[in-house]
Amino acid sequence: MRHRVAGRKLSRHTQHRNLMFRNMLVSLLQHERIQTTLAKGKELRRLADKIISLGKQGNLHARRRVFDLLRDRGAVKKIFEEIVPRLKDRAGGYTRIYKMGWRQGDGAPLSLVELVTFSSPEQKKKSPVKKVKETLEKVAPKRKGKEEKKEKEKEKPPKKPQEKKEKKAKKEEKEEPKKEKSKKKTSPPISM
Repeated sequence: MRHRVAGRKLSRHTQHRNLMFRNMLVSLLQHERIQTTLAKGKELRRLADKIISLGKQGNLHARRRVFDLLRDRGAVKKIFEEIVPRLKDRAGGYTRIYKMGWRQGDGAPLSLVELVTFSSPEQKKKSPVKKVKETLEKVAPKRKGKEEKKEKEKEKPPKKPQEKKEKKAKKEEKEEPKKEKSKKKTSPPISM
């Protein structure tokens, strides 16, 4: 019988299990949400809540204990500077678990573990006119015309006056042989 036995072994030896949860904790704190199996998620929740409670103490000893568990300076800094201030009024339950279904390969139940303060980046609301323009750009074939020329002109830097003069001179040089050929063809033959 398993009376009064806390925690899950997850078919791993102690060192492997501890290192796995360390990596998962660091990922959870960096990204504020991770996807894992349900059993690992439930076990991870215990550790994450313990780490955040240590962070709420806010003293040097707590910071050193958190670093001892995580071994990641960035994660420790994020706990004390970003996560704990958001959760200061909360008495516990800093994480939540969503059940996500079953994994395709082995049928293991999946879960999404996230911090309670996690908020997905909200997309700015677009006006109906912008939405219509975007959909038309995706659906309609691209037209070559004035619009593209205008865009290209906007992208190019302004030209210097010397460059304009040089281009005009080159065009005139190219057009002179054409004019001479056309003059020869248009002049009437001379007969004697």
